[in-house]
Amino acid sequence: MHLPPQQRNPGRYRGRKGNCPAQSPPVPALPAVPDNGLGATGVWKKRRHLVVFLLFLAGIINYMDRSALSIAAPAVSADLGLTPSQMGLIFSSFFFGYAIFNFIGGYLADRAGPHRIFSASMGVWSVFCAATGLATGFVSMMLIRIGFGVGEGPFSATANKAVSNWFPRREAGGAVGIANGGTPLGGAIAGPLVGFCVVQFGWRFSFFVVAAIGVVWLVFWMWLASNDPATDPRVSDEERREIAADRPAPLAQEGGSAGGLTQYLRNPVVLATAFAFFGYNYILFFFLTWFPSYLTMARGLSLHDMSFVTVIPWLLGCIGLIGGGFLSDAIYRRTGDALFSRKIVLSTCLGIAAVAIIVAGFMTTATSAVALVAITVCALYLTGSIYWAIVQDTVPANHVGGVGGFIHGLANTAGIIGPAVTGYMVQTTGSFTSAFILAGGIAVLGVIAVLIFVRPARAA
Repeated sequence: MHLPPQQRNPGRYRGRKGNCPAQSPPVPALPAVPDNGLGATGVWKKRRHLVVFLLFLAGIINYMDRSALSIAAPAVSADLGLTPSQMGLIFSSFFFGYAIFNFIGGYLADRAGPHRIFSASMGVWSVFCAATGLATGFVSMMLIRIGFGVGEGPFSATANKAVSNWFPRREAGGAVGIANGGTPLGGAIAGPLVGFCVVQFGWRFSFFVVAAIGVVWLVFWMWLASNDPATDPRVSDEERREIAADRPAPLAQEGGSAGGLTQYLRNPVVLATAFAFFGYNYILFFFLTWFPSYLTMARGLSLHDMSFVTVIPWLLGCIGLIGGGFLSDAIYRRTGDALFSRKIVLSTCLGIAAVAIIVAGFMTTATSAVALVAITVCALYLTGSIYWAIVQDTVPANHVGGVGGFIHGLANTAGIIGPAVTGYMVQTTGSFTSAFILAGGIAVLGVIAVLIFVRPARAA
């Protein structure tokens, strides 16, 4: 029998001299690396990592589908004979259905669970995305876009509800950032993908392609995800305990009344957050709907060049959206004050975005305009997860979907107003400058509201 060298001559391996101790010097223990729940010890170690990854992919698809019309707009307008005012109304029509179902979707997610509501949402918006390629004129396009908005409406509030169900408080900001971080990446992908399809196969074909991607995601979501850790047998007991041990405490208690949800809808923190979110969305939807047309109409870029140039702000936005959540979480861990950490990131970055978009309106070259809008989008998206994190810090878990949907619904009235107002301004003035200034001015008012009203509730 062959023994290893250590067993044949053990003394040789106890040290160089016979008087050396029989055991090796102790190896210093490596410091423990804290598991932040989002991949520090392996991306798939915990079930919640898979859930947030699926939400990230859904965000990519969400904005890929939503951005498709903005990229194809020059070709759609030419084919269907649409004026800037009509295109502005078509852009706005999406938000009629979207804003209403922000609240309805969040409310239903509290009751039926995010898994079911997300499944229905993705299915509906994929159908209407494909139907966009069948539009024949102004009226049919408006009706289809309203239906498309109904399908996409529940997305953000339901994703926030899923994060609330699956993640402990210390990870909430980062998890919301990742869950929503796919949205700007979807906008970045939409530019070259939709632009290529429009140039090679026509604008109608592009909507069929992006809709099919959503159907594929839906299959995986229905198979791999569930409403919460308690109902998923694939979640370990250790992970369940880890999540349950760090749940948010609301700023004020419900008092056990049936009107608990209404109480939180009247909360000054909630209302100020909604108004700041409105300013965020006004800039975002101005960029999402009209910036591609601005580059072709005001700066003379071809559809091909425009579709690639718009990738730059979206990529920076992706970095900002994911980074903002982790930044606020880091401030929270250092200060122990969750609301302060959200407030400082929101007010600072939304203020930077407001100034940058105003200055962009006075630029005379495509390069300078794109650079400033890229700064705008990055700073804007640094606040993107903060609104949802404030909801989780402010209200109890059983109202996160409803209150989040309420805030998101109010904020998305910016999508109803902004694109239509921009189209009117462009058609009457022949310039985009006043639209840039208005977008920045509204965001400044949002910052002021946050500075004044977002603060801890006074002790009773």
